[in-house]
Amino acid sequence: MSTFGNFFKVHTYGESHCLSVGVIIDGVPPTLEISEADIQPQLTRRRPGQSAITTPRDEKDRVEIQSGTEFGKALGTPIAMRVMNENQRPKDYGNSTMDKFPRPSHADWTYQEKYGIRASSGGGRSSARETIGRVAAGAIAEKFLRDVAGVDIVAFVSSIGDEYLFPPTATHPTPATNPEFLKLLETIDRPTVDSFAPVRTPNTEAAKRMEDLVTEFKEREDSIGGTVTCVIRNVPSGLGEPVFDKLEAKLAHAMLSIPATKGFEVGSGFGGCRIPGSIHNDAFIKSPAVPPSQSGLASGVPRPRLTTKTNNSGGIQGGISNGAHIYFTVAFKPPATIGQAQTTAMYDEEEGVLAAKGRHDPCVVPRAIPIVEAMAALVLMDAFAAQHGRAGMRDLLSAAYEHKTLANGKPTH
Repeated sequence: MSTFGNFFKVHTYGESHCLSVGVIIDGVPPTLEISEADIQPQLTRRRPGQSAITTPRDEKDRVEIQSGTEFGKALGTPIAMRVMNENQRPKDYGNSTMDKFPRPSHADWTYQEKYGIRASSGGGRSSARETIGRVAAGAIAEKFLRDVAGVDIVAFVSSIGDEYLFPPTATHPTPATNPEFLKLLETIDRPTVDSFAPVRTPNTEAAKRMEDLVTEFKEREDSIGGTVTCVIRNVPSGLGEPVFDKLEAKLAHAMLSIPATKGFEVGSGFGGCRIPGSIHNDAFIKSPAVPPSQSGLASGVPRPRLTTKTNNSGGIQGGISNGAHIYFTVAFKPPATIGQAQTTAMYDEEEGVLAAKGRHDPCVVPRAIPIVEAMAALVLMDAFAAQHGRAGMRDLLSAAYEHKTLANGKPTH
């Protein structure tokens, strides 16, 4: 389906080459201050045509709020937002050759099998154009989380191909034990990430290696994949549900719903399998004092009394946030559309040679940064609403029982 979330519901619409793409959001807290200016920066970071190593499709991706706000404040009713597709070129796909082939590693074949029909241009709903609605909704969720709890979400490129920001070593098979990586999680911010454009990996030498690698694949009319790491700071403890809706499970769901994703790991991840429990266990320590500007106490969001000495758990234990930084990594495959001719079967089951047309990224990872941040914000927003709904009910019960005790003149049980 095209809907994500239980309390903060996000419904995206649109295809790659239709008139517009966008989103309808239900559950936006009333009186939240919101305008296009809060949303546009993330869409601009996501948009195509940013550099020589991205798709040349020229879209400005200007967002328009259609409903749900008045005088810069959310009304509590559904918010609709749209972005017009200004540079569609469906003719790139509507030729006799392209119509005969399900493109290798695209969703052409699976959509045809599922629906008995498919969008013939640009992959339809499987196109990354669909993520515009996610990013717009994520910007609203993030605005609430930042204003109320001081939550800070930052993603960056951690690898492209075999080029790593923090290569695995015998000493540090996972970045979770690397002091330099942990220091980066404490300090990294979006302006710093963007200053390393076009690759968006926060290290001059690594960024140069990665950019050269992407350029090499582009010149060969080929593509390459990579990984994005995301850190979420100032997360209140207690978010997430036990058993099936663990916070890391919801994050995995969100991240693996992004086009081109093929893997997810939280905290120490797969590298943590090579670390003994005596090192991997996160011992608890007293939480340091939090500056008032970051505490969120004025909004009724208390900070935890304890934190962990290490953070191999990635800020989540038992499926519930423990107050430490949440961090995870998402793997993206090489983009499926390449300029090289490929031998593959046609819809009529005969073998043929396909030379795909269209405008595509040789590597999607740098442009995926705001999409990962948006999906992280949507997960936390939903978890925040669930937890505060539960806490509110608990407070109502406490008040009712206290009133009953006072009325009866004796304790209740």
